[in-house]
Amino acid sequence: MKRLITLLAITLLVPAIAPDAVAKGKPNIVLIFIDDMGWGDFSCFGNKMADTPHIDRMAKEGIRFEQFYVNSPICSPSRTAISTGQYPQRWRITSYLSNRDHNRKRGMAQWLDPKAPMLARSLKQAGYATGHFGKWHMGGQRNVDDAPEISSYGFEESLTNFEGMGPKLLPLTLKPGQDPDKPGRIWADAERLGKGVRWMQRSQITAGFVDDAIPFISRAKKAGKPFYINLWPDDVHSPFWPPVDQWADGKRGLYHSVLQEMDRQLGRLFTLISSDPELKANTLVLICSDNGPEKGAGSAGPFRGFKTHLYEGGVRSSLIAWGPGLVQKQNHINRRSVFSAVDLVPTLLDITGSPRPKGIKYDGESLPTTLLGKADNSRKAAIYFRRPPDRDSFYGDNDLPDLAVRDGKWKFLCEYDGSEPELFDMETDRGETKNIASKHPELVHKFTRACIAWHQSLPPDNGPQLATDARKPAKK
Repeated sequence: MKRLITLLAITLLVPAIAPDAVAKGKPNIVLIFIDDMGWGDFSCFGNKMADTPHIDRMAKEGIRFEQFYVNSPICSPSRTAISTGQYPQRWRITSYLSNRDHNRKRGMAQWLDPKAPMLARSLKQAGYATGHFGKWHMGGQRNVDDAPEISSYGFEESLTNFEGMGPKLLPLTLKPGQDPDKPGRIWADAERLGKGVRWMQRSQITAGFVDDAIPFISRAKKAGKPFYINLWPDDVHSPFWPPVDQWADGKRGLYHSVLQEMDRQLGRLFTLISSDPELKANTLVLICSDNGPEKGAGSAGPFRGFKTHLYEGGVRSSLIAWGPGLVQKQNHINRRSVFSAVDLVPTLLDITGSPRPKGIKYDGESLPTTLLGKADNSRKAAIYFRRPPDRDSFYGDNDLPDLAVRDGKWKFLCEYDGSEPELFDMETDRGETKNIASKHPELVHKFTRACIAWHQSLPPDNGPQLATDARKPAKK
C-alpha cells in the first residue's frame, strides 16, 4: 500500500511526458556546457574548417535546436541562469566574476548565493547522485578566496579549474620545441582555492574531467541511483593550448585544434553511455555553449556579434539533445522552437519527476515535449537580456545595446533609456542586418516599455554609470 501511494504521488508530480521516464526509472542527466564556443563551431552546425565527429554523432542520434538561447553573452551569468532557472540579474551576477574590487566596481555579487534554487540541489533531494566536473566560475577566483565550495550548491562531488572552490585541475602548458620536462604553469595561485590540486597539460584537462566523471557514473549505477552531471569544458576559451603535435597557426587555427581535441576527449564519455544498454536507454545528454565566441576564434555562423554582445552571435547557442530511450526523434533539426537556458531547469525537473523547491518562481518555462522531440513548442514569455555592465564598448563597437528581447519572431535592442532602438524580423533576417524600427513604431513602443520594465524590476548593476564614465573626456 505504501509503495502504491508513493507511485501515485510521483505520477501526480510529473507532466504528460514523464510516465515513460518513470517506468524506466528516473532518467540520468548529463549537461555539457562548453566555454566560449560559437553557434557555428560544431561541424554538424556548419563548420567546414574543423571536425567534431563525436558530437556530430550525438546530433545524428538526437535533435539539433537552432533557436536556443543562453541568458547572457558572458560566462558567469550564463552559468548562473542554466543552474538556477532564473535570470542571473536576480542574483547580481551580470558579468564574469573577477577580483573583489572589480566585482564591487561593476555592482556585482562576489559569488552566487548558495540559497539560489540550484537544479543540482533539487535533483539531489530527489535521490540523484550529483557531480560537477569542469569550469565553475560562479564564485571562488582571483582574490575571492572565501566563496562557498561547490558542494554548497547541491553537488556531492566536484572537480573544477582555477575559477572555483574545491578540488581542481590546474594547467601545465607546452609549446612546440619546448622542453617537455619544463612545462609552463598558469593560474598557479589558484592552489589556495581548495585542497586536492592536480597539475596536468591544459590540452588534456577535458580528459581529466571525463576521468573523474566516469567512475562517478559507475558508483551511481552500482548504488542504483540516477545521476546528474555537469561536465563543463574550458578548452575553447583563450588562451588556446592544443597538444604540441596539433599546433596550428593563428588564433583561429589554434582554436580549431583545441575544439577538435575537446571533441575527441568527450568521445570517451559518449561512448561509455551509448555502449551501455541501461545507460543508453535512460540517459539524456545536453550539449551547448555558455555564450558566443571570442572574435577571431570561433564562429557564430550566420549571426551577428560575438561574446559579450546581445546580438544573436553572443546569445544564441547550438543545443543538442541526445537520449535514444527518451528523445523521440533522431537526426532531426528543430528550427522552430524558441527557448532558453532558464527553461532547462523546470523542464528537467518535470522530466525527472522531481519536486520544485517551495516558494521559488522560475523565469524559465517547462518544455519537456519540446526537449524530448514530441513537439516543437516555444516558451510563451519573451526572453530578456541585459548586457554585462563592463561591456558597453567591445570588439570595435563603441556603443553596444544595453537591453534586448526576443519575442516571437521579433528581436529588439535598445539603450537603458529606450533610445537607439533596433528591430529585426528573425524569420527573414536572422543575421540582424536590416534595422526596421522606423517601419514599426508601435512595436518599438511596446518593446521599449517591456525592456525597461523588465530591467527596472531586477537588481541594478553599475552598467549605466560605467558607460557614462567611459564617455567623459579624459582629464588633462
